[in-house]
Amino acid sequence: MKARKGETAHRKTLKKRHNHYFLYALLAPALILTIIFKYVPMYGAVIAFKDFSPLKGIMRSDWVGFKYFEKFLNSPNFTDIFTNTISLSLFGLICSFPIPIILALMLNQVRQAKIKKNVQLILYAPNFISVVVIVGMLFIFLSPVGPINQLVSAIFGQPLMFMSEPGYFRSIYILSGIWQGAGWSSIIYVAALAGVDPELHNAASLDGANIFQRILHIDLPTIRPIMAIVFILAAGGIMSIGFEKAYLMQTSMNLPSSEIISTYVYKVGLQAGDYSYSAAVGLFNSVINVFLLVAVNFVVKKLNEGEGLY
Repeated sequence: MKARKGETAHRKTLKKRHNHYFLYALLAPALILTIIFKYVPMYGAVIAFKDFSPLKGIMRSDWVGFKYFEKFLNSPNFTDIFTNTISLSLFGLICSFPIPIILALMLNQVRQAKIKKNVQLILYAPNFISVVVIVGMLFIFLSPVGPINQLVSAIFGQPLMFMSEPGYFRSIYILSGIWQGAGWSSIIYVAALAGVDPELHNAASLDGANIFQRILHIDLPTIRPIMAIVFILAAGGIMSIGFEKAYLMQTSMNLPSSEIISTYVYKVGLQAGDYSYSAAVGLFNSVINVFLLVAVNFVVKKLNEGEGLY
């Protein structure tokens, strides 16, 4: 009897696959590309446990275990690099996460379609500016003879070394990132709010609810599941700061606060040629990301009535 039930279930599965073969065919290219470019390269991470030599190759290189992980953890730069990475990511998440939500809630209150579209265009435009151009703009505007420092000099009598002082790096990095990406990040919330039934707002208005009460009791509950997923993904990648922007903003003067794991991996791996050591540092960073993703997802599910990433 159990064998027959198993055969029946197997036939049903095959029948479903046969009926939806076109959907599987559409899925196949994306799945193949993911396997080739995401999973197959994972094999290269084994060099973090080997004394890799390009002449010997991965297989014939000597196995050294956790030697390079211990080297990184015991290095004099570890505390500064790890602290810079965590602080830059954490403050960036805290400061940037609520801004797209606030923008979406504000845009949702704009009733004139033409004005709303123009505002959205202005907010989305910075996302399409290259990181190189953004950093170039920062160096121009914040230079000792730039327009901002001209105003500062007129008020305080001397310019501020924004791009040289380590204390300014974190604020400049985070604020410029908010300016560039907040508008684009608000799209998902704007789309979710577009699905709110206008009758709910009309009924709430008739009951005497003001705009803040309607946002609190209608709009925010609508986008709460999306907020949870976005927060989990952002917190899971808290150690994965964009390499390009941090590296381009680095100067010899602000290095104590601008050196993060991704820039350190680039310098050690590609510039110094220490491939095993850089792979170990990168793998360490990835493991921390996975741990944070699982931990944050667990906490959010507890606080969000069981709704999380998985």
